[in-house]
Amino acid sequence: MKRELKRVSIVIFIMFLSLFVASTGIQVIGADTYSADQRNVRSIYDSYKTQRGAILVDGQPIAQSVKSDDVYRYTRRYDSPMYSAITGFFSIYQGSTGLESAMNSYLTGQNSSQFFEQISALLSGNPVTGGAVELTINPKVQKAAWDALGDKAGAVVALDPKTGNILAMVSKPAWDANLLSVHDGQTSNANYNKLLAAKSAPLLNRAYTELYAPGSVFKIVVSTAAIDSGKYQPDSRFPNPAKLTLPGTTTYIQNSGEGRCGSATTVSIADALRLSCNIPFAQLGVAIGQNTIADQAAKFGFGKTVKFPMTSTASIYPSNMDDAQTALSSFGQYDVRVTPLQMAMVSAAVANGGQLMKPNLVEAVYSSNLSILNQPSPEVFSQAMSADTAAKVRDMMIGAVARGVSGNGAIPGVSVAGKTGTAQNGKGEPYTLWFTGFAPANNPQVAVAVVIANGGGMGQSGRGNSLAAPVAQKVMRAVLGK
Repeated sequence: MKRELKRVSIVIFIMFLSLFVASTGIQVIGADTYSADQRNVRSIYDSYKTQRGAILVDGQPIAQSVKSDDVYRYTRRYDSPMYSAITGFFSIYQGSTGLESAMNSYLTGQNSSQFFEQISALLSGNPVTGGAVELTINPKVQKAAWDALGDKAGAVVALDPKTGNILAMVSKPAWDANLLSVHDGQTSNANYNKLLAAKSAPLLNRAYTELYAPGSVFKIVVSTAAIDSGKYQPDSRFPNPAKLTLPGTTTYIQNSGEGRCGSATTVSIADALRLSCNIPFAQLGVAIGQNTIADQAAKFGFGKTVKFPMTSTASIYPSNMDDAQTALSSFGQYDVRVTPLQMAMVSAAVANGGQLMKPNLVEAVYSSNLSILNQPSPEVFSQAMSADTAAKVRDMMIGAVARGVSGNGAIPGVSVAGKTGTAQNGKGEPYTLWFTGFAPANNPQVAVAVVIANGGGMGQSGRGNSLAAPVAQKVMRAVLGK
């Protein structure tokens, strides 16, 4: 009898222990994850019962909750479509996106770091007030990026290369998040469906989720791979024909101007980057091989998502290519695809002596009593190249702006390092236009990437230097106060 009672007691104890572990995992360990889950409808409804924390730029709210006269008590209000790529939206009917989703647990006061506030609220009977999230965005730089991009579809990302802090992030066409924060379901759904159906795709975040063919800005990655391998230098030379037949095919490629890269019979890697010539880079890519390029791309972040705290789409460098495909990939064509955030990271790594800092958007999170709940520190993402390689690639990029085809990125009195790109997207399709770079070249304060989609409205007539470079120049000038 005692033996059977002992067995029953053990079974009951094990069941109790299992229940305790499971409930602890749900209520404590996984609390923040479950609270942020878009499928957690209860969390969304409960969040309207509290005053959701503000999202701040330079201390000023770009998103905040104001009192309403209905059962939800608070309505989310947004300052400007200029920040839609950052804030996303918070809606009782469509859920949340952007920073509203990524920082939801803090904004609702449900983060584990707000435990004592939750207890205090429980004892007092008053609802928790959400934490305020201060961003790293510089409002002047954000406005400069917004204005410079104008009515063109595309994106701008500007980083501090020394810390990884995001100084500006713009995606256009933008949209008004207030259209979705209304408490009338019919109105909110109608607005959402209209945005979804819009041909311009305003809900698409072109800054960190959309992938584009990079074209010639990818030559920075290939140059870095070649020089960091120790087998090549900026003055290493390649044959300089006006046409090159791709290995194993009858298809030939040409440089942008359909002539040779300069007048000599051979051309250096530095001059090929400065003049943005495709043929030398096709030869270089085949010579160093796709694995070397892939390894270098991975050091820059290709193949990885980046949480900053939103999550980026992983950029792509294809694998299992033949030599012809490798040649095309070496000047950013074939199936290479990147986000503007990724290209800003590439320039930031070169600017920072080869050390790539993890992008970050959050300066600090404050509780309702202004105590600091979270304050991210600069974090190293990777050592993308040696300092010596970074200096050589930097000098090549300086040449591209000062004496090459990327001249519209120049700032009088400031040394700028940069590279333009004009990516093809198929027969008859408009080009994708790029600029990425940093300034001042010898003491960088900003790394920037600009993409202009749909040819900037010019089909195949627009070029990276004519449309994207001037946008980047204005952003860099805003950072430098020029």
